Amino acid sequence: MTIRVLLADDQTLVREAFAMLVESARDMEVVGRAATGRQAVELARCARPDLVVMDIRMPDLDGIEATRLIAADKDLADVRVLVLTTYDTDENIVEALRAGASGFLVKDTRPAELLDAVRTVAAGEALLSPGPTARLIERFLRSPSAPETGGPECLSGREREVLALVARGLTNTEIGDALGLSPLTAKTHVSRIMGKLAARDRAQLVIVAYESGIVTPGSV
Repeated sequence: MTIRVLLADDQTLVREAFAMLVESARDMEVVGRAATGRQAVELARCARPDLVVMDIRMPDLDGIEATRLIAADKDLADVRVLVLTTYDTDENIVEALRAGASGFLVKDTRPAELLDAVRTVAAGEALLSPGPTARLIERFLRSPSAPETGGPECLSGREREVLALVARGLTNTEIGDALGLSPLTAKTHVSRIMGKLAARDRAQLVIVAYESGIVTPGSV
């Protein structure tokens, strides 16, 4: 299946360089280019991409607000957003996760890693590096407007184990290996956990895991 990608960045050279990189992958295609956050939202509604690569700092409407509008649109429920930032300590990343982004990536990421990130987020995984994530989640949990989700009390023992591994950034295959499960069974557990916790994606599962104490920043 071809991954349909929308690129949003106010710098023409960066945007075109990303476009050339994405088009070089046999399993991806660029379905739109946006120079502002508002254009990104409009193109997302028209082109219905699988994933938006969204720069945080853009004119007219910044990437955070654009992400929030995309995530809140029920017609775009299947659209994932991967935000780009200059540094992994950018406090705006916290706001991007709150807005509904499924992960973040720094701009100096190597080309192959960017393509892998697109595949990961498009597949419904959360792209959250454990180190930076621990710092960001600590700030996030002190924020009064973190997303509302269900509590982990409704989870079984096995589901709590799976949730802890999701929070550590493991893929379904890696979770299966760690717990002696098939990747499909691991994926089923993750899907059930998302349903029980009313989480939009794996990024919110990470937040629930930290908030509930199932995982603590110092443990990753």
